[in-house]
Formats: sequence, C-alpha cells, structure tokens
Amino acid sequence: MTAPTPATPPSRDELKNHLVRTRIAGDVATSRENNLDHYRSLANRDPHHLFGLTLERDWPYRDVLELMAKSAGVVADPGHRAGQDTIDPERTIEATEAMGDVIARVLRAGSPKILLATGHPTGLLTIHLALARLVRERGATLMGPAENWSYWGSGFGRKRKIRYLDDVAMLDDKGAFVHTHDPAPMEAMIAEMGDDRPDLVIADHGWAGAAGEAGILTVGFADSNDPALFVGEAEGKIAVTVPLDDNVLPRDYSPLIRHLVERVVSGL
Repeated sequence: MTAPTPATPPSRDELKNHLVRTRIAGDVATSRENNLDHYRSLANRDPHHLFGLTLERDWPYRDVLELMAKSAGVVADPGHRAGQDTIDPERTIEATEAMGDVIARVLRAGSPKILLATGHPTGLLTIHLALARLVRERGATLMGPAENWSYWGSGFGRKRKIRYLDDVAMLDDKGAFVHTHDPAPMEAMIAEMGDDRPDLVIADHGWAGAAGEAGILTVGFADSNDPALFVGEAEGKIAVTVPLDDNVLPRDYSPLIRHLVERVVSGL
C-alpha cells in the first residue's frame, strides 16, 4: 500500500518547504469558514466534534480560536472569517519531534504494548503503517483488541466493524475502510482490554480522543478543523497533537514519516 520509505530524512528546511508545497501545512485546503464552524461546534459541546473527550473547563469560541492559532498556526484574527487559513509548518515539525520523543521514551522502557488506529485511511494510514513497522521492529507488542466488534452508528444505516491492517485498527464498512470521527470503536477496545491496557496509543480523531479520555498515554494527528485533540492536549489528556492536513496524497507524507522515524530512532 505504501512505497518504501527512503532511509535519509530531509533537512529541516527541506521538510518545511515540502510541507508547504504539498499543503500538508502552510496554506491548507481546509477553508477558514470550515475551521471556524468546527470551533463553534466544539465550544457548543457538539459530541461529533469532541472526539470522545470530556472537557474540564469551558472553551468559548474565542478561546478555541486562540488555542488553534497557538497550537496549529491558524490565523489568529477573529475578524478573518472567510477564505484561506493556515497551519504553521514549524508547529507541525515541532509537534512531530515531540511525538517522536514520546514514542522513543515508551520504547526505551522495554517491550511496551502499543495500539495504533486511524479514522483517516485515505490519508493518515500511511503514517500509522510506518510507525507500526518501526515499533514492532524495536520490540513493541502491537495490540489488536475487539477485532470484528461491530455496531450500528448514527448516520450510515448499517453495521460497521473494527478491522486491522498490519496492526493498525480502522473501521470497516462492507469491505471498505472508512473515515470516522467516532470514539465508540476505541471505547469498545478499551472495554475489552480491561486492565491490560497499552502503554501508548498512536491515533487520530475519536480513536485518539477516547484513549486520552480513558487516561492512556496518547499521541495523535489532527487537521486545523478538528480542534478536539488540541483542546485535549491543553487539558493534559493528549500528550502530543501534530497539526497537519490529514488527507493529502499518502505519498506526500513520506518526508514527514522519515523525519518522525529518525526522531524516534535517535531517541533510543
């Protein structure tokens, strides 16, 4: 599914230029209108935008925007209501490095249990597959709870179930891996695991939110229109959230993957 990842990571400047050129960061595809609409939805505690997190404090719309400007690099001006919005590539790189440091720390502890999951199989899956290979090679046990667990979720009218591809959990809909924000699959996985919990969850969307809410060490990826994980990080429930466009061509993530892998390896 993914092309072999070259061994040599890009320089910081090369990576920054690549992120902007491919619109993983910089001027991203997500519109300002969409971002602000989702920030209002989180401020209003819309469950679809909470990703399974229970917020400990009030997050008014202006506070969400201020946090997203700080954490992801969106335009801070509340008067900018339409058109182009941004992700700061420096913040993407810094958060990627912080994620690598967390993964390395967990691996250094020796034979950790790690769980990977993605709600964005058309984009972020390629990153999760690379991380699954890396941590497996470095002695981690990759967990696979609740495989084939199924449920009727709202909005799609038929059962979906948990399936794994190379130890990465996703949601399957009649043979197709699908995009989801739903925390319910991760909540089912946590319920099945009981006390046998992972030492680390690497995920996104509701998979990450539900894990962080359960008190599991969690790192994740999030787009500029998905503020929940950034709020979860601000409240201490998510260890690291990497801001990036979560649905560019999978091959475009390769330099970022190389940088992340190098950061993990250098920390071991």
